[in-house]
Amino acid sequence: MEALIRTSELADIYDKVLSGVRLSREDGLRLYETDDLPLVGYTANLVRERMNGSAAYYVRNQHINYTNVCNKLCKFCSFYVPPKDERGYVLSPEDIQARVRQHIDLPITEVHMVAGINPKLPYQYYLDILDAVRGVRPEAHIKAFTMIELAQIQRVAKKPMRDVLLDLRAHGLSSLPGGGAEVFSDRVHEDLFWTKADSEQWLSIARTAHGVGLRSNATMLYGHVENPEEKVDHLIRLRELQDETGGFLTYIPLSFHPERTELEHLPGPTGSDDLREIAVGRLMLDNFPHIKTFWIMNTIEVSQAALWYGADDIDGTIMEYEITRRSLEETRQVLTRSQLVARIVEAGRDPVERDNLYHVISTDREVVPETIGVMS
Repeated sequence: MEALIRTSELADIYDKVLSGVRLSREDGLRLYETDDLPLVGYTANLVRERMNGSAAYYVRNQHINYTNVCNKLCKFCSFYVPPKDERGYVLSPEDIQARVRQHIDLPITEVHMVAGINPKLPYQYYLDILDAVRGVRPEAHIKAFTMIELAQIQRVAKKPMRDVLLDLRAHGLSSLPGGGAEVFSDRVHEDLFWTKADSEQWLSIARTAHGVGLRSNATMLYGHVENPEEKVDHLIRLRELQDETGGFLTYIPLSFHPERTELEHLPGPTGSDDLREIAVGRLMLDNFPHIKTFWIMNTIEVSQAALWYGADDIDGTIMEYEITRRSLEETRQVLTRSQLVARIVEAGRDPVERDNLYHVISTDREVVPETIGVMS
């Protein structure tokens, strides 16, 4: 292998990584532009194993999308309906409790809540839905509200962001999912999601959240109209904020699915693209503890391969994920714990059940039949 590496155009980057030298913007661009994807993945795997060994983390989680009404009109979204659309819904606190109770017999440790930006929802609603989850699963870690949702919550609260975050935390918010970042590019922002918070606002909210003790993930949506320069700049800005706060837990590259969006004419990313994003993220974000392959968007098969391209987390049981459901109707929304474990073992990795902060719950490899109710 070493002889092959010496003949590669990436040999100097490989040497940097082995020596623990931080990669530059130019290095990142080369990782995107090279045809030597196997070496990109091999090098990312070295970092992954140096940081996390052979562990493949997963979580028993439930996703709840509390409203599909949104006034942001993002061109890449197949989930939202505009205000006053008859297809719109809002889950009441009682509805949310009913969804949580539906799986109360399962040892779910995380409830994940995100949704559209519904201008009709008052501040109290967000506090009430946190209370609703906590009322049914007081022990669960509640991961909720993207930075974009938080910008809206602050708008209706008419309070400083720090005070809003402290209120939410007092009602059970445990961490932030980190969505809504899309790509930190003014060009892409103006083209695809011009009504949403921009990169400076997203980073500012993340900084404030980390300052009050709320950890978060970070994301990047790829495979639409962005270019390699914009993606590398996105990663470097995340890396710089992580140097400052240390508040990010996981980086999650999100694969764009064009079906039923205004960008349906685009081809969308390939499996190779998915693997490259995982690997480049692992190599550029040297200060992020974890890299996740979100199996419901990447497919479980690509996610198995991604565990050798830099990813150490495969997410979880999901239960039901509405955000991309309209464009992924043929994709399974649920995997049991045993199914996840079997897929991880099949990929040659060691399954590790975790909580949201990556405390180990179980390293059990036993595969037993499980039943999960289908949500209505």
